[in-house]
Amino acid sequence: LQAPAQTPAPPAPPQPRADDDWLLPPPSQHQPPQAPPQHQGPPPQQQQQAPQPPPQQFQPQPPQAPRSWSAVVGPDRAYFMAMMQRSGPEATGLNLPAYSPDKHLPLQGNQISIGRRRHSTGESPDIDLSVPPEDPGVSHQHAVLVQQPDGSWAVVDQNSTNGTTINGGEEPIQPYVPVQLQDGDRVHVGAWTTITIRQD
Repeated sequence: LQAPAQTPAPPAPPQPRADDDWLLPPPSQHQPPQAPPQHQGPPPQQQQQAPQPPPQQFQPQPPQAPRSWSAVVGPDRAYFMAMMQRSGPEATGLNLPAYSPDKHLPLQGNQISIGRRRHSTGESPDIDLSVPPEDPGVSHQHAVLVQQPDGSWAVVDQNSTNGTTINGGEEPIQPYVPVQLQDGDRVHVGAWTTITIRQD
């Protein structure tokens, strides 16, 4: 009686083990495919990040490229008339030059001095307004155009006698304080001289 009872028992344990063996592989097979998509995820992000540096490299180039500036110097009737009204009787002896061609000067170097040549020493500024028609309202050391780090220019009044105004303003700028200039700005010095700043 014992022998038949023992015979069905041995085959029973291997069957659940066999089932356990078959249950384990499927999750392990599903895990490897999950890993590649995780690794494939970063490459598109890296591809998106890669194009970003080039635009940043191109952005600083445009302001650096156009560094060519020039000054157009000549008599300005509107400025002269406004100055005459502000000055009063002491300016009655001044007369606007009948004709004087504009002078075009490239702005080169770190600074451009504006003034009138000293006949005693021969010292001459970069923009010499003592040449005919001489502007008597300009000081020997009137103002300076100073180049900025970005290539643009600013004007600094050198504590001139009659001051420096910008774009038809009535109040002169403060001495020794740089004033940033934009393309087309007009710097007024002396009795009738206007210096127009141009970006070429």
